[in-house]
Amino acid sequence: MRTPLGKARGLGPARNGTAHWWAQRMTSVALVPLVVWFIVSIAALTGADHATIVAWIANPFTAVLLALMVIAGFYHLKLGGQVIIEDYVHHEGLKIAGLMALNFACAAVGLASIFAILKISFGS
Repeated sequence: MRTPLGKARGLGPARNGTAHWWAQRMTSVALVPLVVWFIVSIAALTGADHATIVAWIANPFTAVLLALMVIAGFYHLKLGGQVIIEDYVHHEGLKIAGLMALNFACAAVGLASIFAILKISFGS
């Protein structure tokens, strides 16, 4: 139990709000050029065959940018989803279950995406 003064000084549950807000803004800034690059690249590959797409992903520069986009994207998703759950789910059990499911889903799909990029990059 914290006193109201302890909570106001940043010693309560709200002590990491600034870091969370800052991380969400930094991931959104990082995603802007990455998503623009991705959209332009995909548009340039329109009509390409499977081998061309695989060769594009296998390029080290492309693989690194794709991995960065996946990491930033899923971390940004996790941060935004966390805010939504914390703000709009009022039942404590559902809130904890929702946060656990969100963390697991973001980690699982993000890791699977990184694995797929690395598998294509280094060959099957």
